[in-house]
Amino acid sequence: MQWHHACMELQQLRYVIAVAEERNFTRAAARCFVVQSALSHQIKALERELGVILFARTSRRVELTAAGEAFLTAARQSVEAAERAVTDATAATTGHLTGELLIGMIPTVTVIDIPATLRDFRERHPGVQIRLRGGSSDEFLPQIRDGLLDVAVLGLAETSPPQRVASQILARERHVAVVGAEHRLASRRRLRLSELADETFVDFPAGGTGRIPTDAAFAAAGLHREVTFEASAPDMILDLVRHGLAVTLLPPAVVPVDPALRTIPVTGGPVRVTHLAWSDFNPSPTTLAFLELAQHHLDQT
Repeated sequence: MQWHHACMELQQLRYVIAVAEERNFTRAAARCFVVQSALSHQIKALERELGVILFARTSRRVELTAAGEAFLTAARQSVEAAERAVTDATAATTGHLTGELLIGMIPTVTVIDIPATLRDFRERHPGVQIRLRGGSSDEFLPQIRDGLLDVAVLGLAETSPPQRVASQILARERHVAVVGAEHRLASRRRLRLSELADETFVDFPAGGTGRIPTDAAFAAAGLHREVTFEASAPDMILDLVRHGLAVTLLPPAVVPVDPALRTIPVTGGPVRVTHLAWSDFNPSPTTLAFLELAQHHLDQT
């Protein structure tokens, strides 16, 4: 009876997660392969047991309440822990890893060959489903803490190491100035940061981890710069530089060999630190296997 009750509670948690993510009871029920009335009944039963309302409902909208937001994080962690228990038991019994490996990767990763690492991982552990997500470092950090990602490659300012996760530094890269081939500074062999202060800049969106190292470098030098253009993708940033609309500062490995671009070292320029990060609380066997393989690839470079 206790086992049956535990299974019911776990299913209720899955229902809460599905409704929260789908924002719709009908879609959540379809996702969980149950009829809507059964899903609604279980969530109401859970709310009665907890003594709080998890969802604000109307005929057209479903939203988490404040209590629901708080409950959702714990629900995800509980479901993830239960699924990991099954994965760990299977691995211990059979010696074969199963389950999922969820990886987050920023768009400017050059220090580690993720596709090659994933290819080798799949060959060694075919029973593991690999999911790769693109995004930014500031998105990935809370997802690792909440158990929504197993591991991520992050790019952070030197003064802002990742907090409340386990991590390993992969590289430190000092940014270079990137200018168009016809720019007045294109022939220079080195620049001071102050020589760029009056230039029109293109950079990543304000407040994001891709931009923080450059903002911090200018602030530390007591300099102001004008960021006229913002773009989330490095390709767009470089296209604007190619067309002579702006200059930028980027890690050198991100900039392709291109006759329309010039890269120039910058004294006092920003530094980006690339980290491999994962949960510091009971990482899964799939995570540990990936970390071991990633380290092997790093040792070979």
